[in-house]
Amino acid sequence: MKGFTLLEVLIALAIMSGVIMTIIASFNYHMGIVIRDKEETRAVILARGLMDDPSSNYASESNGDFSPQFPDITWEKTNEATSSPLVKQETLTVKWNGGQRSLLLTRYVASTNNL
Repeated sequence: MKGFTLLEVLIALAIMSGVIMTIIASFNYHMGIVIRDKEETRAVILARGLMDDPSSNYASESNGDFSPQFPDITWEKTNEATSSPLVKQETLTVKWNGGQRSLLLTRYVASTNNL
């Protein structure tokens, strides 16, 4: 007899479906990582742009969002004193995905109170 038996074909199909399911699961996992990294990179770029842009409302406001392009990404600024009276700590918290994801950027600036 030439050819494959039904049992051999079923075993080959079971092996192939297992391999294909593993590939699909791995692809989905890695696409999730790529999407998460893209969102985090966007948040960092927006935050750095906000902190560095002198024409933004960052200096006068303590919170806001990145409307109109990214209204779902919000920010909050806090100022804290440091051990040196000439320097203050400025922390920018950026949140996205409904506040489920966030990052903090901190910088130290000259305190305007003592100059």
